[in-house]
Amino acid sequence: MKKQNYIGLDAEKSKILAENLNDLLANYSVFYQNVRGMHWNIKGEKFFELHAKFEELYNDLIIKIDELAERILTLGLQPEYRYSKYLEKSQIQEVSETSDGIKDVEEILKAFEILIQKQRNILDLSGEYNDEGTNALMSDYIREQEKLSWMYAAFLGK
Repeated sequence: MKKQNYIGLDAEKSKILAENLNDLLANYSVFYQNVRGMHWNIKGEKFFELHAKFEELYNDLIIKIDELAERILTLGLQPEYRYSKYLEKSQIQEVSETSDGIKDVEEILKAFEILIQKQRNILDLSGEYNDEGTNALMSDYIREQEKLSWMYAAFLGK
């Protein structure tokens, strides 16, 4: 007999989803801090445009970080909160140079590529596990980030 959690999902499957969401949370957290650094340190002719876009992006990321942590809690597990663990787990790495707008946008595109792939994997799992809450969250994130990726790529002339 399968054990269900308090929202009616299989507890073991919810644990697998939460582990994947914790991995995603680590990547979002490192990405967030990178974008904060980009916002603080940007220089050059596109300063005003990129300074504002980076602020818009990190404000969105902090909301998603909170939503991910709350989804993990909803599934009945604990979100990781230690930055040392984020750095161990995250595929997105800390950036060391954040004042070159072109390089910053390239880093943002690399991060979105990682996040979108991870979210697609979670979307597949959540669909298989009948977890509509996680499924809807991932679907929304993917849609938003695909559009942002197109916009940032267009900025680079790609």
